[in-house]
Amino acid sequence: MHNPLTKEYSEEENLGLVSAILDGDAKALDKLIEVHQAFVYNVAWKMTHDTDDALDLTQEVWIKVITKLSTFKQKSAFRTWLYRIVFNEFLQTKRKKKEEMFPDFETHDQSLNAVPDLSLSPEEELEIKDFSREVKFRCTSAMLICLDREQRLVYLLGHVFQVDHNVGAEILNISKQNFRVKLSRARKELHNYMEYRCGLINKSNPCRCSKKAKAALKIGAITPDNLIFKESYTKEIRDFVSENQPTMKSLIDEKYVEIYRSHPSRSKFNSETIVNTIIRDKTVQSLFRI
Repeated sequence: MHNPLTKEYSEEENLGLVSAILDGDAKALDKLIEVHQAFVYNVAWKMTHDTDDALDLTQEVWIKVITKLSTFKQKSAFRTWLYRIVFNEFLQTKRKKKEEMFPDFETHDQSLNAVPDLSLSPEEELEIKDFSREVKFRCTSAMLICLDREQRLVYLLGHVFQVDHNVGAEILNISKQNFRVKLSRARKELHNYMEYRCGLINKSNPCRCSKKAKAALKIGAITPDNLIFKESYTKEIRDFVSENQPTMKSLIDEKYVEIYRSHPSRSKFNSETIVNTIIRDKTVQSLFRI
């Protein structure tokens, strides 16, 4: 999966597509969405921890981006302009289902404690390996939801997807120092909780994904048919983040962030539905006379 926020990405292609779209070229619109939608969707997916909410949020963002294209004056890079809209839309949208479920770390802790830690043999642990991975992804994604929206976005952009801090500061329209401060605070709050609760981080913690998985299977909370992370699991986030970020790497504890970079990314997420929804929008139809 191509990360459109890396330095290697062609800004010339962006500008050419924008120009063609403003001239009424619907194919250029399809191409612009194709270039950027995977990144937008995957950030939305990690923001909401829900596939349907992520799809809805991605569609809302793209409609807003397309209808605002005529306001792009090239005073900043197109990617910065686009993702500033994405960032603001993600902050302003109504609360999503998982945000209601996990408003804070205390609620997450109570939810974890409600699931018993069942003992299991080495054979059982191997047998339920895929379900343990599912619990790991669900649990740590829910931890991320416990951050407030700005903290969550800053953490996702700066640490998980490794957006350069210069670009991150531009997106938020703040100084690089301020971006680093916000990133540090989000990291501290999330990592402190993980250190206290997560057995993946601190082996002295009692919580183990495999023990929770056995209990979740027993009560039917997880079944082979409802695995959130199995569909379109073709890559991990680490496969498409930029690895050329020495400044950011010096600020983070890799063992925490590596958990989130090992989460699946999605390259197949019903992108046709996204495009069709955008094309059916009345404002977009009037712009393209379709």
